[in-house]
Amino acid sequence: MRPDVPNLTGVPSSAQPDVPRLHVLTDVRRGRDPMREVAAALATGRCAVQVRAKEYSDRDVFDLTLRLLEMSAATGSLVLVNDRVDVALAAGADGVHLGVTDLPVERVRELVPRGFLVGVTARDVAAARRAEAAGADYLGVGPAYATTTKEGLPDPLGPEGVAAVAAATDMPVIAVGGVDASRVPRLLAAGAHGVAVVGALSSAEDPAVEAAALAAAVWDRREARAAPPPAVAPKVGATFEHR
Repeated sequence: MRPDVPNLTGVPSSAQPDVPRLHVLTDVRRGRDPMREVAAALATGRCAVQVRAKEYSDRDVFDLTLRLLEMSAATGSLVLVNDRVDVALAAGADGVHLGVTDLPVERVRELVPRGFLVGVTARDVAAARRAEAAGADYLGVGPAYATTTKEGLPDPLGPEGVAAVAAATDMPVIAVGGVDASRVPRLLAAGAHGVAVVGALSSAEDPAVEAAALAAAVWDRREARAAPPPAVAPKVGATFEHR
């Protein structure tokens, strides 16, 4: 992880985890190169990039994570590896996101250093409370809406389901599944801290336009809070292959 990355949320780290409001998941289905949409998200400012690459080998995920850490440094963005705690630690990632069949949060906490972000998928109130008690930093709650980017998911929760989970925990809730810019306001009104996207960017004709719309929607909150950091375009070079 990168201890030198500043907290740009405006909230002291002692008060809550430093969880960005916009998360982009890498879409590598059918050999896709996700770098265009990752670059578009990073160009909007600080966000989180989740390395989702279930069909990749450990070495490929490791290499991709290193590329994304370098790419994201200019904006102070975080790189989180989905599922693979060992790869996240080996690559020096900022954290990990654990699915419902991954290692228990309390065991992961015993392995990772202080400040290492641990997110957990939770689809109901009971799961959210278990994750909070076990030491998770944030929850990924979904699918909020129907999605085609991941198979085998339960029925969509809708904003109402997201609201039920958000009301049951003090942890930041990141709504995921079928999210695009038009759906962000309802999810934020339901209590979500932010959103995670896949297809909204990977399927966009112009990911830069969609990323800008997502970032604007995420930061268009009624309650007062610190303004987001200014956008800094990431350095795009020969390492553009994937997270």
